[in-house]
Amino acid sequence: QVQLVESGGGLVQPGGSLRLSCVASGSIFSIYLMGWYRQASGKQRELVARIQSSGTTNVADSVKGRFTISRDNATNTVYLLMNSMKPEDTAVYYCNAIIQIQERDPNRIYWGQGTQVTVSS
Repeated sequence: QVQLVESGGGLVQPGGSLRLSCVASGSIFSIYLMGWYRQASGKQRELVARIQSSGTTNVADSVKGRFTISRDNATNTVYLLMNSMKPEDTAVYYCNAIIQIQERDPNRIYWGQGTQVTVSS
């Protein structure tokens, strides 16, 4: 059983910073990709940033230059450092990972339970 557990959400003022963490645990052979999505109220879930095991990253234009994604392969942890936050960053943030449980298994997509991030004065 694979689990993704997020932490670090909360309330922050505009211009402030937060760091999200997500740890993948369970029976894991390899993790191809880890990332963060977000879903604001009444909107579709959207990609924020993702990082491959090689370190290659993709970051949404809306957060480029403000958010940084990083990864610790040794602990199966992905981080999202969010700086210069704006009210429009308010959303539920979901951790996402593409994981291979055993060597001959196909990759599967897993999601965390989500963590609320609110940017407000």
